[in-house]
Amino acid sequence: MASKEYTKSKIPIQPVPEKRGYEFGGPLGAFGIVFGLPTLIYSFTFLCNDVSGCPAPSLLSPTTLSLDQLKAEVGWPHEGFSAFFDTRVTLWVLSYYLLSLVLYVFLPGHEVEGTELACKGRLRYKFNAFPSAVLILSGLAAGTYLYGAEFVVWTFIWDNYVQVITANLVICTAVAAFVYAKSFTVPQPGQQNPDLRQLAPGGHTGNVLYDFFIGRELNPRVQLPIPFVSEASRTIDIKVWCEMRPGLLGWIILNLSNIARQYRTYGYITDSIVLSTAFQAFYVLDGLYMEPALLTTMDVIMDGFGYMLSFGDLVWVPFIYNFQTRYLAVFPLQLGAQGILLVLAVTGIGYSIFRGANNQKNRFRTNPNDPRVKDIKYIQTASGSKLMTSGWWGYARHINYLGDWLMSWSYSLPTGIAGYTMLESINPGTGDVQKQAVQTPEARGWGMIFTYFFMLYFGVLLIHRERRDEEKCKRKYGADWERYTSLVRSRIIPGIY
Repeated sequence: MASKEYTKSKIPIQPVPEKRGYEFGGPLGAFGIVFGLPTLIYSFTFLCNDVSGCPAPSLLSPTTLSLDQLKAEVGWPHEGFSAFFDTRVTLWVLSYYLLSLVLYVFLPGHEVEGTELACKGRLRYKFNAFPSAVLILSGLAAGTYLYGAEFVVWTFIWDNYVQVITANLVICTAVAAFVYAKSFTVPQPGQQNPDLRQLAPGGHTGNVLYDFFIGRELNPRVQLPIPFVSEASRTIDIKVWCEMRPGLLGWIILNLSNIARQYRTYGYITDSIVLSTAFQAFYVLDGLYMEPALLTTMDVIMDGFGYMLSFGDLVWVPFIYNFQTRYLAVFPLQLGAQGILLVLAVTGIGYSIFRGANNQKNRFRTNPNDPRVKDIKYIQTASGSKLMTSGWWGYARHINYLGDWLMSWSYSLPTGIAGYTMLESINPGTGDVQKQAVQTPEARGWGMIFTYFFMLYFGVLLIHRERRDEEKCKRKYGADWERYTSLVRSRIIPGIY
């Protein structure tokens, strides 16, 4: 699994692993996240629903709230919690994972080396997530062309949504348990380390729950016993594979299923659901196309792979991030020209900041004489790095995070002032009882708790990431960092934070 063959005298020796303190509130925080976040995802699914409304009407009258009434309003299954799991659904979800794995192994890919590890070696990676996604999406497009909104994939996902969540939750927990157990075979300090395995700086505290959550091993890998393919093709870097494959593409597949549900119900597709899906699809496909850039991220360089990343990649991202289109599948909001322009304007501002700042940084690093950056002011650090103090990076130390956050608004803004109630009516032609999502004064605005949750969460995530970046830079640059922060005082939002 190592990046190259070694002679006996040059086999890397495992160094003493770096140790760091607790993050995310330590063991107590890990306990809350491991058990709390899955509960949150299920709660969102039930409390904002197509049975009674978003939110469920009883939640708007807490003084008269009863458990039996709430169960009826959210469509709680008669079988109770046992209905959350279905073996057939789990097997179909596993087949999706298997398809992604087969495409990784057998499709051609671009092989690159990662950043240098503490043991002085570099792991090799194979990247082909983008063509894999194109093939899968093309197959779904063909199925939709033949069967329309009734295509079995779209109906299966909507009809078994809770069971699909559970299947992914079971898979992510099993993966986290596997890599935790496997991490205890990492070579000890002073031993030869030909496979370049090492513990993550913050993942070997000795607390079982916390280490399981945060991840003990930095880059856990498995090698499949498949002949006639390259070593890179049969070597699966579990962290990178999970980050770039099932969950990210699954997010888009869930959105497409929501569009199909809207069409099956109303016979048309709204501009709001198309806009939200388009922005999210662009984000995912751009990330898959630029897959090698993942190797320079904090997730790969610093974080171990445990329950935190496994759950985040396979459950949190697809099932929280698709919630806006799931809402719009039930409540078909039309934005109109003004609404579309508003969303595009906010997104355009965010993209200009994000792309402008990142391009400026890249040009400054690769070609300081570029006319577009040659007048940039900077601090020369003792470590040899240059810290920009003008241009985009003179406004805030992490100005790109502001752009990233503003772009994320495009996911939630298409839901408008969210909230609806499901009202029943009688079809005069057939006599059948029909349900229709109507925005009543009582529900208006309360649905934003669900559809705008992503914006709030993403802002908190970026602040947390910024704090970790600051700690890393303090250790790296020392006094130079203090001098730099005295000149560029804002962290993310100029003049505010």
